[in-house]
Amino acid sequence: MTHARTLTVATAVLGAAGALLCLTAATTATATVTPAGGPDGRPGSVHSVPVPVPHGADPGARALSARTTGPFSMIGLTWDDPKAQLGGTAQIRTRDARTGLWSTWRTLDTDARTPESGGETAAGAVRPGAQPLWTGASDGVQFRATGDGLPAGLRVELVDPGDPVTPAAPTAPDAPAETGLPPITWRSWWGADESLVRSSPTYTKETKAIFVHHTAGTNAYQCSESASLVRGIFLYHVQSQGWNDIGYNFLVDKCGTVFEGRAGGIDKPVKGAHTYGFNTDTSSISVIGNYNTATADAVVRSAVARVAAWKLRLYGHDPAGAVTLTSGADNGYYTTGQKVLLARISGHRDGYPTECPGSELYAALPEIRQTAAAAG
Repeated sequence: MTHARTLTVATAVLGAAGALLCLTAATTATATVTPAGGPDGRPGSVHSVPVPVPHGADPGARALSARTTGPFSMIGLTWDDPKAQLGGTAQIRTRDARTGLWSTWRTLDTDARTPESGGETAAGAVRPGAQPLWTGASDGVQFRATGDGLPAGLRVELVDPGDPVTPAAPTAPDAPAETGLPPITWRSWWGADESLVRSSPTYTKETKAIFVHHTAGTNAYQCSESASLVRGIFLYHVQSQGWNDIGYNFLVDKCGTVFEGRAGGIDKPVKGAHTYGFNTDTSSISVIGNYNTATADAVVRSAVARVAAWKLRLYGHDPAGAVTLTSGADNGYYTTGQKVLLARISGHRDGYPTECPGSELYAALPEIRQTAAAAG
């Protein structure tokens, strides 16, 4: 049976739930330092800080007291059970490494995204997690969480993407103008450390559909920082969550710059880790930022449309058309084997119970489909 519908997500955005208990139990930071960053810059690293389970206190509250840390510019939260949801609100505040001032409390987007099981990692367990938040240069953190059934093994992940990449020249040619594909910032140019990729790419038969995402977090970044954000997301996906590689096939920043995502060839049907249940025969484009309230500028919409049009037309598909896909997992929205009618250019929320790609970017998808169809 084919199931067709346009999803309007009614999931409430997690916000502050009143005064949260801020415990002062100390913990020891466990640092996992790994080389990353650009070939011209300082290597990046990920520092994992376990969140202690309080003894004799409210079991629905966890916290880290304010502390000095090593340098980081991105923060996330992971936990042990790949099937568990956070089931509460998680907030952080960070200390600016340049001014010494603490930020206000910010709520992490706990919309966990899990890759399909079966081969995503070469070894080790996959850890679900909140969406990473760009903080800028920071050297201190405080954390608090509250809710029923907080999962075991909470870890605050402090990601230092290393120094910005400043290559003398691209290491691969830009796409010819006649293809319609925008210029690409290749992996070697944004500084992917290929030694961290856990296994070779997996290829599917073709690309039948594109899923559009947002990375959530914040829009308060400079486009000159975008390569560092992509590098940070790569480190978070691989080092903190145990994925093979960055989950998205393409990323687009708020200035319309396109980044090569998962390795394996942008013109190949590389299987990503982006839409649980629908990673086979699909590709993904994630816009860097939070588009629940922010409007995607014309340059962003154009870049997404051009990449989607180019990718789909490699396989002879109309970007304004539809396709029936079969769910590969019970993902909380569809069941394994269920046939689903989707637009060729769909939002993440069309295939998975999530707010992604944000209400504003999702509302722009009809225009993006029209632009992609005209790009041929």
